[in-house]
Amino acid sequence: MRLNVTKKDLVNLIYMQLGFSKQIATNLIDDLLSTILNNIKNEQKLKLSKFGTFSIRQKKSRIGRNPKTKETKIISSRNVVLFKPSKEFREFINLKDDG
Repeated sequence: MRLNVTKKDLVNLIYMQLGFSKQIATNLIDDLLSTILNNIKNEQKLKLSKFGTFSIRQKKSRIGRNPKTKETKIISSRNVVLFKPSKEFREFINLKDDG
């Protein structure tokens, strides 16, 4: 079972399944990812139908503690990306194989 899928893996899948050249497949993946990233950054939210919704949330600064040394530090405020899967995605993940 493979845990990571690289951009190269996606390019090879497009190359093998659709027959596009590797350069066209690379450009396609790059354009798709940059469009997704720019939309999330500019609009603070991106919904991909039947997949899910990405959104940005501001986390406030807080006090954190190193569990080993018990030293406390202030963790600065920052933006985090949230993902909420769609109903179709959740149903697909929870499908039981009958085989």
